[in-house]
Amino acid sequence: MITLQWLYVLAGLMFAAFAVLSALDRRNAKRFGNAAFWGLMALSLLAGSHLGDLANGLLVLGLAGLAGFGAIGRGDPDTTSDAEREAYSARIGNRLFLPALIIPATALIGTLVYTYTPVGGIGLIEPKRETYVLLGLGVLIAVLVLFMWLRPPALAPLEEGRRLIDSIGWAAVLPQMLAALGVVFAAAGVGTVIGDATRALIPEGSVFLTVLVYAIGMALFTMIMGNAFAAFPVMAAAIGVPLLVRHYGGDPAVIGAVGMLAGFCGTLMTPMAANFNLVPAALLELKDRNGVIKAQLATALPLLALNILLIWWLAFR
Repeated sequence: MITLQWLYVLAGLMFAAFAVLSALDRRNAKRFGNAAFWGLMALSLLAGSHLGDLANGLLVLGLAGLAGFGAIGRGDPDTTSDAEREAYSARIGNRLFLPALIIPATALIGTLVYTYTPVGGIGLIEPKRETYVLLGLGVLIAVLVLFMWLRPPALAPLEEGRRLIDSIGWAAVLPQMLAALGVVFAAAGVGTVIGDATRALIPEGSVFLTVLVYAIGMALFTMIMGNAFAAFPVMAAAIGVPLLVRHYGGDPAVIGAVGMLAGFCGTLMTPMAANFNLVPAALLELKDRNGVIKAQLATALPLLALNILLIWWLAFR
């Protein structure tokens, strides 16, 4: 049976290749820092389930230390030149995007076939992990198609991948760490502390004020943790479930769904949401690292206000 662990191994091998190629890149003054950082990522993915909590904790501290002390930097691998890319673009045009479309197409069509045809009865893929596995399969098929079509050098995908991941840097692993932080906060009882403070500060019967604190809290915790899915367990345990749902009888579907949308407003306003805000700035080589965030503020704040009103209007009809 193909399990999620297979994808971890695939990603781990990719990061291990990045580490080796980084160590061999003599033009990068921080090559050993890069090699150590991506090597630790590879170790986490390949053997994290066997290392134990203490070793994994030390591994995460190692990643944070390497990033925090500036030990990693952008490499300059041998990839196609600007002139070669322009030549590819002129010769092939928009067909260059076809391999990229293979990935979502494989995931979508494969999931539908596996779910609604007798193929799923074979039990080839771990239950509830079909889409993830098929997404990984789509990546492999896309790479194979590229090799058959464009016939690039053997290491081209890895070198291009390393160039891209070096441009992103430590921000590439921030979402995973912040999502885990949300679970830690919930387990530590942060939600209970916030809930007690809310009860003490907000007068009894003030539904709108409770909604206001809940929605703004979702946005603020998302800004702190960079991920609305990490903020939701904290705010749901603090205010969403005990006060808005149980105490005031609000609709849990509205409170949960629109509350997440309020959290996503926080995503638009924080550098901690690295995959949305810092990564595009790095890929586009913007001079202002926070340029994406500044452009989104005018959208995020009105949306947050609207989500507050939607919870108040729809959850308590």
